Amino acid sequence: MEALVVGFLLVFVMGAFIALVSSVRVVQQYEQGIVFRFGRVQRGSELRPGAVRSPGLTVILPVADRMQKVSRQTVTMGVPAQEGITQDNVSVRVDAVVYFRVIDPVKAIVNVQNYGYAVSQVAQTSLRSVIGQADMQELLGEREKINLRLRKIIDEITEGPWGVLIERVEIKDVSLPEGMKRSMARQAEAERERRARIITADGEFQASKRLAAAAEIMSQDPAALQLRLLQTVVEVSAEKNSTLVMPLPVEVLRFFDRVAGGAPAQSGAKAGLAERLAKAEEELAKAAEAAPALDPVEDVPPVVGLDDRKPRQPVERPEEPRGLTGGEEPR
Repeated sequence: MEALVVGFLLVFVMGAFIALVSSVRVVQQYEQGIVFRFGRVQRGSELRPGAVRSPGLTVILPVADRMQKVSRQTVTMGVPAQEGITQDNVSVRVDAVVYFRVIDPVKAIVNVQNYGYAVSQVAQTSLRSVIGQADMQELLGEREKINLRLRKIIDEITEGPWGVLIERVEIKDVSLPEGMKRSMARQAEAERERRARIITADGEFQASKRLAAAAEIMSQDPAALQLRLLQTVVEVSAEKNSTLVMPLPVEVLRFFDRVAGGAPAQSGAKAGLAERLAKAEEELAKAAEAAPALDPVEDVPPVVGLDDRKPRQPVERPEEPRGLTGGEEPR
């Protein structure tokens, strides 16, 4: 009899221990627990007290309650590549990444069967819709605008009914057909060649202006041409695998011309130049020494206020006609 009582106590203790262990749950910091009591979370139209358990150690009824944990972490989900035709009739293949998290665990568990799969399907259909509404240039160069449009479309569907917040949507890659890639490569190459030609032409134009200015300066002194010639010879002689042909300077040719008999003409030209210079200096000296001639008095106009004070000259009367006496009057 005592053995039966001891066995019954052991069974009772073991059952109580198992019930206690099964009723204790641990909710992680990044989770929330949803407790279903006899399959219900809400009582009437309001949430039942104790239905949502915060992180930590919690206890539930072993038979009546069932707890399901929901992660509150941000989930990174890749959207499979979607093929579509853009607004300008270009076939593209686009894949994206969606970042989302649960903000209402009750809605995420009760209103949708698998919220992760549901978000993936909504993201795929929305991505195809956005591809059809955008053109190729917008997909390649204005991805930020496409990302915002995708986030708005997906979040409008998931946040209210499912309690899932879409934090960010990013387009990873846009694949183009090989023909389109070759066309874009030719276009880019043509654009670069056009820019290179424009830059080359601009450089040649600036160089021509500099050369014209240099020629104008060197034309004022013939010796500058000889110095430039010698500098060019020095630069060419630095290449040891080249043959240098040195032209004779003009002064050397003039020396041979004088030796051959061209000295009289040279001396005559120098003499003519000296005479012209002497004559020009003489004319300048005469012009500097010559005093400016004053205007005659008759040509000077009268000065008001000064000419009135001069003594008046006697007025000459006309002569009387001859043959008349003093007492006779002319007829």
